[in-house]
Parts: sequence; structure tokens; C-alpha cells
Amino acid sequence: MPDLSRERVAEIRSLVEANLHGYPVHSAAALGQGQDNTAYEVNGELVLRFSREPDPARRAQRVEREARLLALAAEISPLPVPKPLFTAAERGCLGYLKLLGVPLLDLPLSRRLVHSKVSAAALGELLTALHAIPVDRLTDLAGTDDDPPAQWLSEAVESYALVAGEVPALHRPSVEAFLDTRPRADSYAPAFSHNDLGIEHVLVDPVSGRVTGIIDWGDAAIIDPAYDFGLLYRDLGPTGLDAALRTYRSDVNPLPALAERAAFYARCSVLEDLAYGIEKGEEKYIENSLTALGWLFPA
Repeated sequence: MPDLSRERVAEIRSLVEANLHGYPVHSAAALGQGQDNTAYEVNGELVLRFSREPDPARRAQRVEREARLLALAAEISPLPVPKPLFTAAERGCLGYLKLLGVPLLDLPLSRRLVHSKVSAAALGELLTALHAIPVDRLTDLAGTDDDPPAQWLSEAVESYALVAGEVPALHRPSVEAFLDTRPRADSYAPAFSHNDLGIEHVLVDPVSGRVTGIIDWGDAAIIDPAYDFGLLYRDLGPTGLDAALRTYRSDVNPLPALAERAAFYARCSVLEDLAYGIEKGEEKYIENSLTALGWLFPA
């Protein structure tokens, strides 16, 4: 296990042995690190995810909450989600069986776009199921994330200030015109959703594009149902958004208004993702964001 420190390997082994009695740890490797969690793979079949929240009480609460959220998502999701095998809340750890597939973000751009219709259609069905859950069923399980459009736009302005030099000149007039526009505050029916359905959290079969799992549910909340569609528009383009909307069903959220708000969230979030990619040196995020500028802010 040369890529991990002895201390981290010992921690992983002790957690697995304490919670999965008789299960030997033969190998462990770093799987990835995001803004909220660091993940490790054990024996090529388990995932141990550690929260990066520094406060012990909040860290434990977050892990316990996500384990309950995953149990709920597994009940109603038409797509596989991680099923916790154990939690060690005091260590900020959640352990589950590894899902099949690779993150859609890890595929070459040409393959992602080829698979966009297949993947997005399945994600539209997922969002149909999530948005249909009665909000009152989520008491003490999912908070509300309902920042107003003006705040989204203000944060997009801040992100653009950090990345303007990296945005190709032909896109800058469209970006700046968008940032100068007063956002509409349309009404909508809030819904439970994944709240971070970017393609880094969508696992697929790399050959067929079939979605094999949805990971990282830590941000799931009651939100504007257009937001996750905005991330699909950002990452999979107009074809992906159209495919997702074609399989989406809702009695309370008209599709034209949903699509319009999705475009707003896509334009704000692409600037945020570009800033994140540059700050962290994540080339995949940078490439994905610069590509998305072509359909979100055409010349």
C-alpha cells in the first residue's frame, strides 16, 4: 500500500476489522478527494469515505444523516446508490460496497457526448423519483437549500473575477452580459433532490453509457428542482438536458420554466466549477467547464 501513509492504512484496517468481523484487508488505495470527503478503496470492492468536516460533532452528524439518506434513496431510486455496510460516525467514516462503473467525467469528452442521451435519460427518471418524495417525509433528514437567484448571480460574479483570464475572449461578452442581467425570481415547488448531480457523481458503463450508480449524496436537500437539471445541462449540453427532460414527469413543475431556471443554474455553476478546477489543478474540471462555455455562452 505504498500510496498511503502507515497511519492511514492502520486506521482503515482497524475500522474494517471492527465493523466487518472476519473481513481481511489485503489492499487499500486512495480513490479520490472532493471538497467534502476523501475516499479509499479496500480490496478493490469496498469504499471507505471520510468526511473532511473539521468539527467532530458536525462530522458525526453529517455521516449519520447521509447513511439514513442513502437508505431512503435506495428505496425509491431507479438507479443503484451506495448501500452503507457500516458507519463510524465518530471517525467521520462511511463504508459501503463499491458500485460498478466509472465516473462519467473520467471518460474522454467525445465519449461523454456520445453517451449523453442514454445517460441523461436515466437521470431524468431518477429526478422524477426523487422529486416525487413528499417533503414532509424528510423531516430531520434533509435541509433546505434555497439561496435566491440574486445570491447565485453574486457568487458567479465572484467566480468570474477569479477566472476571467482563463475564459476565451470570444465567450467573455456573453458571460459579462449574463452577469449584468437582473435574475428572475420565479416561483416553484421545492423538491428533494441529489443537489450535486454533476457527472463526477454519475457512474456509467464506459462502453454503453448505461448509468450504473449515483454517488456522493452528502449535499442532498430540498431545493429548486431545476438545479440538478442545470448541472446536467452544464455537463452534457443541450442534447443531455433535452433527453433528461423528456423522461421527467412532474405535475407541479412546468417544463418550460424548469428548463429556463436550469439554464440559469448551469451558467452560474460553470464559472464556479472552472474556478474550482483552476484552484485545485483539476484538469478534468477545467476541460469540462471550458467546453461547456460553448453552449452556455456562445460567441
